[in-house]
Amino acid sequence: MCGAVRYSARGAPSYAGYCYCVDCRRASGSGFIPFMGFDSDRVTIAGVLRQVRSPSSRDTVAVRNRCDACGSLIFGGNHGEGQYTLYAGSLDDPAHFQPTMAIFTRERPAWAPSMPGMTEFETMPGQADPST
Repeated sequence: MCGAVRYSARGAPSYAGYCYCVDCRRASGSGFIPFMGFDSDRVTIAGVLRQVRSPSSRDTVAVRNRCDACGSLIFGGNHGEGQYTLYAGSLDDPAHFQPTMAIFTRERPAWAPSMPGMTEFETMPGQADPST
């Protein structure tokens, strides 16, 4: 939001979609978070991050990284490890977000829109068959 944190990602994301889980809803203050998955070695980040760890509703630890200056959400995951979920709302060019799935749809509130054309998963892909 303020530009103090900048990132670039090389190549296409491994996956992209909308997460309706309660943790993402609470973190974003919205009905869902639009996300894109990248291996961490394909992402370069410059600027000071504030990492926030919180218990998730699935008995794991949710790791979210925010701009230290303005607090805007940038990505989920441990900096320098594994995969990141870049939050699509932080993109300079929103046309780079090409979602194909919706996850944790069983937690989608009645007032949050379902997105047409998405493969929907009641939980995390691989934990349940797609519902559409």
